[in-house]
Amino acid sequence: MPDTPDGPWLTIIGFGEDGASGLSSAARAALDKAAFIAGSPRHLALLPALRAETFSWPAPFAEGIPALLARRGMPTVLLASGDPFWFGAGSVVTRHLEAGEWTAHPAPSSFSLAASRLGWPLQEVECHGLHAAPLTRLRSCLVPGRRAILLLRDGRAVPQLAAWLTEQGFGSSTLHVLEALGGPRERIRQCSTERLDIANIAHPVAIGLSVAGGGRTLPRSSGIPDDWFDHDGQITKRPARALTLSALAPRPGEMLWDIGAGSGSVAIEWLLTHGSTRAIAFEADPERAERARANAVRLGADRLTMVAGKAPDVLIGRDPPDAVFIGGGLSQPLLETLFAMPGGRTRLVANAVTLESEALLAQWHAEKGGDLLRIELAQAVPLGSRRGWRSAYPLVQWSVSL
Repeated sequence: MPDTPDGPWLTIIGFGEDGASGLSSAARAALDKAAFIAGSPRHLALLPALRAETFSWPAPFAEGIPALLARRGMPTVLLASGDPFWFGAGSVVTRHLEAGEWTAHPAPSSFSLAASRLGWPLQEVECHGLHAAPLTRLRSCLVPGRRAILLLRDGRAVPQLAAWLTEQGFGSSTLHVLEALGGPRERIRQCSTERLDIANIAHPVAIGLSVAGGGRTLPRSSGIPDDWFDHDGQITKRPARALTLSALAPRPGEMLWDIGAGSGSVAIEWLLTHGSTRAIAFEADPERAERARANAVRLGADRLTMVAGKAPDVLIGRDPPDAVFIGGGLSQPLLETLFAMPGGRTRLVANAVTLESEALLAQWHAEKGGDLLRIELAQAVPLGSRRGWRSAYPLVQWSVSL
């Protein structure tokens, strides 16, 4: 790792709308010493006259990384908005570096500034960076009475947000439009979502969202109603899905393989449990794969990776996951492939409906152990002028650690 005589070669500086006047003495010293300064055109325009070479960061963001890394060993500054490590550029850059190559001087984040202007307790507010993410990421936080602070890519995204919220049934919500916080251009305006009468919204823009209205609220418990998902009948039904998610036991940061994904309901609910969970859904039918992808985007789980292909062939060469769900395509070769995977202990949950697949699970349970559960459900339905029980096909579920 190349070192400069005075320590790390890269200094990441959180930069606000107040420019260099808001910087600490250490951050200003790094700017004075720098031979190369990178940042957005907006940030560079706020700098005083300096001797350093400047680099206007391109879009998409990743295209600027090589130019930055080419300055290794040279005193270099990267300007980033607010707190670089909260929905910022810091972690994107430092994943390419070794420990000790950088130092950072964060400034108050846009979330902190927005909360302080609105008087909202930040620990009780949902925070979302939506510069490049779809608005549907907000779907699970649309609960009347809840608050959220949203960072949008520019002012043109505000009417798009208002239209989407209205479509979801939350048109009576309140938008606090906060522009250029912390600088001389700062402005805060308020309006109703369904009557957006604010124009000329300046960048950077944050939105304080106070949710109100009669829209449908997406539950956060396992086993959300089936009608949230578009499907052709190939879906793990709500009660079985709740038991399946309980057996899969998702934890923050973990990766799931959903094999034979159908509508994608299990993978999507896995992703909805925590913002850092990951999932790959495998589906042999291209039409079902596309339907699962659309379900994921609509429900705010757009980070689902959808792979069209048939297991076990489509699994070869991939890093082992933390958990595997087999909802379709259960077979002897598939189980053999999964049990041959290298790595640590992976949790496997497999559901079977047919006699043949049930027998296969019983055989593997006898050899490998784990828990074998038979699930029998019945639903009350009209029976003439009265009601009766209609039984679903029994479901056999095997849970085991590979």
